[in-house]
Amino acid sequence: MISFASSPQSTLGVEWELALVDLSTGELASRAQEVFAALEAQSPEILKENNGPHITGEFLDNTVELVTGVCKTPAEATAQLKEATDALNAVLEPLNLGFFSAGTHPFSQWREQPVADKERYQKVIDRTQYWGRQMIIYGVHVHVGVNARDKAFPVLNGLTNFYPHLLALSASSPYWEGTDTGFASHRSQMFQQLPTAGLPFNFETWEEYESYFNDIKTTGVIDEPGENRWDIRPVAHYGTVEMRVCDGLASLNDIAGISAFTQCLAEHFSRQVDAGKHIEPLKPWHVQENKWRAARYGTDAIVILDNQNTEQLVTEHTLETLNILEPIAADLGCSDDLAQIERIINDGPGYKRQRRIAEQNNGDFTAVVFDLVKQGRA
Repeated sequence: MISFASSPQSTLGVEWELALVDLSTGELASRAQEVFAALEAQSPEILKENNGPHITGEFLDNTVELVTGVCKTPAEATAQLKEATDALNAVLEPLNLGFFSAGTHPFSQWREQPVADKERYQKVIDRTQYWGRQMIIYGVHVHVGVNARDKAFPVLNGLTNFYPHLLALSASSPYWEGTDTGFASHRSQMFQQLPTAGLPFNFETWEEYESYFNDIKTTGVIDEPGENRWDIRPVAHYGTVEMRVCDGLASLNDIAGISAFTQCLAEHFSRQVDAGKHIEPLKPWHVQENKWRAARYGTDAIVILDNQNTEQLVTEHTLETLNILEPIAADLGCSDDLAQIERIINDGPGYKRQRRIAEQNNGDFTAVVFDLVKQGRA
């Protein structure tokens, strides 16, 4: 039996993965241990996990992760992330380092990026080999509190129906090792190569999930629930559903928008469960196709909305959904943050800006990196 912790409904936690870059070259810099040593000397509190912001390591030595405490609103979460970036920037500048967040680095080579010297990460490499070593990718994860265990999978299924919306809005990985992949989100296609990663299975009840977990644990696929790396997953020890769909987001405004959209969707589905309504999950082949379309075409994707095969441009359906979610946003105190989604649609997600910057600079991907660094600083 997997116990599901008590969590206040629709509280938030945000995890922001950042790439460290050399400010002279724009290349990835595997210097996380230097950064942590500098933080320990200058801002040791920011390294401690508590109910506030903290900075931790990740899979690669070129990566740091900023993590919030439990927050009520996206504004509170982004304020905590701002506090963490201020501490981070204070130690990066003397080291001639900067940071950015996007799904991938435009040109650095994966073969040159060492994995962090931690047993759990070395175990991943030992099992996944070639594919595991290529995971030079960065994302944003949003936890949303669910106040009852039996709501977890209905809320998860509802969020999965909005998978392409979340991916299209966040897509920021068109480039890989100096090549335009033709995709808006190359990261999403890379990450699904790992075992247990990718789209979640469709369960209606918590007991079905427990049976699944027992099967894969008994057969040695995983040892504990955290090794189940679905793009949207329940996190029992926090009492949350974790949305892991998104590519890295370059700015705190983008994080505020995506966090508000995720929070409002989760609250919307929670209220439907409370009202006795059934949340119909899309057929697995529709979910799979929607993921591919959003990864390939971004905000130009035509997505499948229901099991009657209705299709619509993802941005049109997102705008319609924002109108439905506005009363919920008002209740949660995140109306201004939710409005960032419309801005992202109007300005274009990260992959469009990266291609625009590259074109303006005659295909110089270094300019793309430094523009991402500038967005992170802002």
